[in-house]
Amino acid sequence: MAFTLWTLFEAALLCLNAICVLHEERFLVKVGWGARQNIQGFGEPPTIKSQMLNLVRSIRTVARFPLIFLNTITIVIKLVLG
Repeated sequence: MAFTLWTLFEAALLCLNAICVLHEERFLVKVGWGARQNIQGFGEPPTIKSQMLNLVRSIRTVARFPLIFLNTITIVIKLVLG
């Protein structure tokens, strides 16, 4: 299998889907990445963990509807072209 732009697009799409599927109460709390563990004091620099949680939340918020569209397009192209 050749490494093409299409396979890179599919890999990025699958990674975004995986991030959006993560459920905070079911999965992330079990590994210690819940919202309740993210309490910081005023003026403290954000930790790597809190920055990653903010990234996951923002990706989940911003990419929801574009991912639906991109997944639909990808499925149609896969069905037509094989």
